[in-house]
Amino acid sequence: MACIAVINQKGGVGKTTSVVNLGAGLSLLGKRVLMVDLDPQAHLTYSVGIKAHELSKTVYHVFKGDISVPEAVIERPITVRLEFSKKSEMKGIFYILPSSLELSGAEFEFGGIAGREFLLKECLTEAGKFDYVFIDCPPSLGLLTLNALTTADEIYIPLQTEFLALQGISKLLETVNVVQRRLNQRIKLTGIIGTRFDGRKRLNREVVEKIKDYFGNAVFNTLVRENISLAEAPGFGKTIYEYRPDSYGSEDYFHLCLEIIERSKKN
Repeated sequence: MACIAVINQKGGVGKTTSVVNLGAGLSLLGKRVLMVDLDPQAHLTYSVGIKAHELSKTVYHVFKGDISVPEAVIERPITVRLEFSKKSEMKGIFYILPSSLELSGAEFEFGGIAGREFLLKECLTEAGKFDYVFIDCPPSLGLLTLNALTTADEIYIPLQTEFLALQGISKLLETVNVVQRRLNQRIKLTGIIGTRFDGRKRLNREVVEKIKDYFGNAVFNTLVRENISLAEAPGFGKTIYEYRPDSYGSEDYFHLCLEIIERSKKN
């Protein structure tokens, strides 16, 4: 099982969008995928059409010990037709461990518990068998993100291919290094996802080169192009494949899924 924390303390970089569409895309490719919404804003949960404010079983209740992960997980089927795929129709099921606003008090409620950094890790031991687990982290470096880092084996960082893209990343990498030394020796940065790319803009191309110089082979070859459909899809509770199957966003995230699978084979 590949457990991947998708993280960037800067908001609006495509973090949740990446989790949703990587998870859905991999499920269409026959992989069993669990997505964990660790953000109290529950953007991932809402993005796939689940009304977080109506839920009585979420990751918060799992942390409290009231229920187990399988009791909180929600199945989300998906059926699409993708013109750029070899198959006329593709079907899959991905799984969501949803969040809710109740999780916003986690820092205070769970802050005094011994082993608080390992709450998520302990919970996921009973989650069942998955090929990929994606953890959508909140845009901060608090207790919830720390739980993601102690649980995950890999880290993906979505980065806008724009000016100041690398601002603040040094602090994030510093936190990762501390976690690696003290709490989770397995964790490593394996994926940089370039988002909001416009090949017509010289600045975007230059930023991509800087990102590659900085992160090397961790940078995915597939760049997610600027696409308004990616911003619109969550409002309809749909993945990009369901909302605009013929869009740049659909094609780019699907090819990124293929690249992830290819990397997995090599590792």
